Amino acid sequence: MFKKIILWLHKWLGIITGIVVFLLSITGCLYTFHDDLKLVVYPQKYFIQMEADQSSPLPLSELLEIAQEALEKEETVSRVDLYPAPDRTWVFRAQETDEQAFGYWNYYVYYKRVFINPYTGEVTAIENSKTEFFQLMLQLHLHLLLGKKYGHPIVGYSTAIFAVTLLSGIVLWWPKKWKGKTLKRSIWFNIKTKWKRFNYDLHNVLGFYSFLLALAIAITGLVFSFPGFKMSYTTFLNSFSTGNQPLLSLPQSPIDSIYIDPLDNALHYALEKHNDAGMMSIRLRSSNIPVLDIQVRLDEQRSGLFEWYYFDKNNLYIKEIKSSKSLSGGDKIASLNYDIHTGNIRGIWTKVLAFFVSLICAILPVTGYIIWWNKSRKKNFNQLLSKL
Repeated sequence: MFKKIILWLHKWLGIITGIVVFLLSITGCLYTFHDDLKLVVYPQKYFIQMEADQSSPLPLSELLEIAQEALEKEETVSRVDLYPAPDRTWVFRAQETDEQAFGYWNYYVYYKRVFINPYTGEVTAIENSKTEFFQLMLQLHLHLLLGKKYGHPIVGYSTAIFAVTLLSGIVLWWPKKWKGKTLKRSIWFNIKTKWKRFNYDLHNVLGFYSFLLALAIAITGLVFSFPGFKMSYTTFLNSFSTGNQPLLSLPQSPIDSIYIDPLDNALHYALEKHNDAGMMSIRLRSSNIPVLDIQVRLDEQRSGLFEWYYFDKNNLYIKEIKSSKSLSGGDKIASLNYDIHTGNIRGIWTKVLAFFVSLICAILPVTGYIIWWNKSRKKNFNQLLSKL
């Protein structure tokens, strides 16, 4: 009786969310290697020719003016992604969204990226990111191209249902006997069997092998969808941390004032201190906010390894330094959420693993629909025969 209830739950939850799960999984596959593929597909945007006399980059304030002039009047640069590596362009993002709008094209009022050679000030490319392939895949993954207000809840609740479907699936998979043909059929499939049985075994076996990693991807997806969920589990895990985490010592004197613009001085300090960092990000705040902040990503593709500097705009003192190394248990896991979700946690091999797990997650609703269709057709045929 218990398994019948679980089977009913598993079937209908899968039918309800199958199409959404398929789309999320396929786009997840395509987006897994987006950082690597962009450098291959768009090398003219991301790389520059190194010159023999190349020394230090131009002041950021000067590069910001160049980027702003390359955009339309109503478009404003709101973020800078820069790379200490001497062969990379710096990327200036201009983005405005309407979170109440329906549809992807209405959600983004505008979204441009300006790529600049930081040593010469040359604009190497201007990208309309609204039409860029990987951005479209990301928005299909996040919001189903419906806009944040409408697509985000559908994605969030479908992900939650998928997690429940995975848990019910492992209950249904559990072998009655852990030996002989019963166990073998639960952990491997026979390619010589009839296609209906092969599809059924494929669904069971792939579901078993991908269960833990698929559940991890689903749970980390819920963190993006429901901030309250993130806060709850972070607080719960932090309760197990013993003692206070060590605070990073702050310099007792202000940073060097080389430029007129305090942002130029803050960036100069960060580049000097972390010249081997993967990348840095700067969110451009309103002029009346007295704090400047620079996020230093120690590894370009890992958002969970960082040092975040907060500078007083008026006197150039460092007010605070946040580091991934000094986070407590729950906060550290929360900071690694993106890396776990995308497979960046341990480099290329975990990304390959995430790719195949996402692919399996796309196959599961397809094989599940086929199982349901075959059983429904057989049931209808038997009902027809009984009436004759």
